[in-house]
Amino acid sequence: MLKKIPNWLKNRYAFTVLVFLIFITFFDQNNLITQYSYRTQLKKLETEKDYFNKQIKTTRTELNELTKNPTSLEKFAREKYFMKKANEEIFVFTSEN
Repeated sequence: MLKKIPNWLKNRYAFTVLVFLIFITFFDQNNLITQYSYRTQLKKLETEKDYFNKQIKTTRTELNELTKNPTSLEKFAREKYFMKKANEEIFVFTSEN
């Protein structure tokens, strides 16, 4: 039966390294599978962070424009909230897709 075992497994150092790698890969609290899932989750969160930072930047520029320019404030109010002057009528057209 000992003749069927490869020579490199008979070496106690190689056997110890093999057992250690198996333990790290599957049984440890911070195994490689968990580390991979953490890494993918981190990448996803970083892309979301970049997206939200871009959104914050555009919102800040819009806010800056709205506070400094009264014509852009009027345009924003008319487009987003359908506000009108006292003597105007508003017609809203929607397209069916």
